[in-house]
Amino acid sequence: MNEGAGAGRSVKPKTPLDWLLEKNQPSIRYLALRQLLGKRENDPEAQLARQMIPKRGWASDILAKQLPSGWWTGESLYRPKYISTNWMLLVLSDLGLTRAEPRISKACELWIERFAKKDGGFSVDNARKSELCLVGNTARALMRFGYVDHPKVRSAFDWLVKNQKDNGGWHCWGKNGVLDAWEGMSAFADYPRQKRNRSMKRAVERGAEFYLEREMHKQGARYGPWYRFHYPIHYYYDLLVGLDFMTALGYGDDRRLSYALSLLKEKRRPDGRWNLDAVHPDLEGAYAAWYRKRPPTPFALERPREHSKIITLTAMRVLNRLGE
Repeated sequence: MNEGAGAGRSVKPKTPLDWLLEKNQPSIRYLALRQLLGKRENDPEAQLARQMIPKRGWASDILAKQLPSGWWTGESLYRPKYISTNWMLLVLSDLGLTRAEPRISKACELWIERFAKKDGGFSVDNARKSELCLVGNTARALMRFGYVDHPKVRSAFDWLVKNQKDNGGWHCWGKNGVLDAWEGMSAFADYPRQKRNRSMKRAVERGAEFYLEREMHKQGARYGPWYRFHYPIHYYYDLLVGLDFMTALGYGDDRRLSYALSLLKEKRRPDGRWNLDAVHPDLEGAYAAWYRKRPPTPFALERPREHSKIITLTAMRVLNRLGE
């Protein structure tokens, strides 16, 4: 065959799925195999990708910074935001790791010991009472790590049921629930359906109606950050966050998701990918003024305003649940 053979032959463009399946980020590859292609856990391709997660890419980089004590940055598990242990574990829980990795199990045992409260939920070291976003985030992350049957995780769901507001939402301090307090719904989305008791099922139904009644975004004046997609999400709400837990809970066919879904599709780039719009803290109004007094340290895996594997994976996961 001469050197010119094949010259000018068109190269098939790489699809968004091909891009997610690249081996440079085994976390994204593993999650795409499982969540988009439906590969079973014992599938050889999925197993190999999972084995590579602590060895290459984002998860490997984070684990490399863990101290021998099991924590990151300092003895406080919560501060400084967003680079200490609490925040690193939330990110790692999104990247496909489990307690089978010894560094994860060591950090999680410390996390549970320090954050579990007598009232059944979770909060920071020196707090006496549990707090909504820590209960939801910690419970969700621990389940992903493999602690779904841990008594402190089970009690966290009892706490969520007990502390649901009269209007069906949740709130840290106020009388009624708010859209920003999404962490309880996200935790329920990861809790196995066959393990939910009657009170948990009712809490999910009431919580879903709370979000659907507001069409995922109607609460007071328009708040810009809700319409921008972020990662890590920490304890902030946006419409992709809402779509992810609502479709996971089985409400994808409700017409009241139409606005959020139209926004998701509008944000899709011509090449089929999605951008990371911003990195938190991305805030407006009183929230921004309050945070300026004690600014957190931003943490990001990807660059804002550029195509994002983690946002694209999440968006495709949402559409995949809808049969699209």
